[in-house]
Amino acid sequence: MIERVYRQAAASQADGVVVATDDERVAAAVRAFGGHAVMTAPTHESGTDRIAEVARSLDADLIVNVQGDEPLLDPASIDRAVAPLIADPGIVMGTLGAPLDAARDADNPHVVKVVVDRRGFALYFSRAPLPYRRASADVGTAVYRHIGIYVYRRAFLLELARLPRTPLEQTESLEQLRALEHGYRIRVVETPAPSIAVDTPDDLERVRQLVAAQALV
Repeated sequence: MIERVYRQAAASQADGVVVATDDERVAAAVRAFGGHAVMTAPTHESGTDRIAEVARSLDADLIVNVQGDEPLLDPASIDRAVAPLIADPGIVMGTLGAPLDAARDADNPHVVKVVVDRRGFALYFSRAPLPYRRASADVGTAVYRHIGIYVYRRAFLLELARLPRTPLEQTESLEQLRALEHGYRIRVVETPAPSIAVDTPDDLERVRQLVAAQALV
């Protein structure tokens, strides 16, 4: 899986791809297929903190954090997430959202939901169904399935890693809530390309079937 995620990331317009890990088995697997791995401290409590350690030694304005459990992530979607930060220097952080299959995923805590404001910035991320509907009518609220990718301005990433963990971040176990709780905005870009994070054995089997089907096309 890590090789597939690596190659998907490398197919984007990124200047380079680095796997940040504290597990030598992961690093060895990456080196075996010719990838670049960097060992980090084992004490990080989130991917944001781990990426920040590596970013301190990188000469790059934008840092993209692609989580290793997103084997179906489309390279073009990575470029979509980066585009707003290239266009607007006032945006410090971005991510992706895809159409939510409410019937399948609304009540699934492994599927993170995100609601956005009228300008496309995140209002909240949650493992619970969002929003709560007191009426059956669809009022057009923009709610998406969150995809595990973050784009940061390097300076902001380093600052975010220095900020203390926040109550909602710890309650939901969602690192992006640290930025919202400290008053920063996150631009959410919609992508039509679905992606499935592998959080459970059922997710893994579903992804394997999808990859096998793609190989037959």
